[in-house]
This record gives sequence, structure tokens and C-alpha cells, in this order.
Amino acid sequence: MLLDIHTLLWFLNNDAKLISSIKSTIENADYVVVSVVSLWEIAIKLSIQKLELDFAFAELPDFLIQLEIRILPLSFVDLEHYITLPLHHRDPFDRILIAQAVTNSLEIVSADTAFDAYAVRRIWA
Repeated sequence: MLLDIHTLLWFLNNDAKLISSIKSTIENADYVVVSVVSLWEIAIKLSIQKLELDFAFAELPDFLIQLEIRILPLSFVDLEHYITLPLHHRDPFDRILIAQAVTNSLEIVSADTAFDAYAVRRIWA
């Protein structure tokens, strides 16, 4: 399963916005990934002060290792699929997650219903 950026942040911060069934699904999953693109988005938002973390950004890789969350690299195949996606969703970060989910046969864990316009399985609730 591929975690959307808000899902990752809510999971790491034990945020009440992450419903307990989703938290449990993540904790019990055999394979959980976060896109390198989501990490890039976090870095961008930190640099322009649109996001604050309860921990240092440099600690993020260690947290991911401890939680057995792998980092999914961006591949050329992902980019090839990205350019074929219809523009139902205008957020380029979310669109690359959609492409990565399709090319890697992953479900997306996200509260964002805009993902439902694409041929990906979104897990929420």
C-alpha cells in the first residue's frame, strides 16, 4: 500500500484525524511504501513554511525504517504513465502517486476522494 502525504503525517504524529481502522490496516500490512515524491513535497512545504513537523526532517528516514515503511523511488515507467493520465486531479504530486500506484500495483491510502476518478484502489474508512 502507498501512503498519501497526509496519511503518512497523521500516522507518524498519531493524529486523531487518522481513523483507527486505517491506522490498524497500515500497522498490519505486509508492504507499506511512501513515495520519494511525498518526501520531496514535505521538504518543499517545510522550506516555504507551509508545514511544521513534530520532529526534525532529518529524523524521517529513521522513523520510516523503524515502522518498516519503504521509500518508493520514482521510475521512468511512472513518468510515462503520468503523462497519459486524464486531468481529473490537478495536483501534480497526487497525480504522480496515482501513476506510481498503477505501475506498481499498489493501493493508495488517502482521504482524498479525487483519487477515485482514476483506476486505482483507494483505501479509507
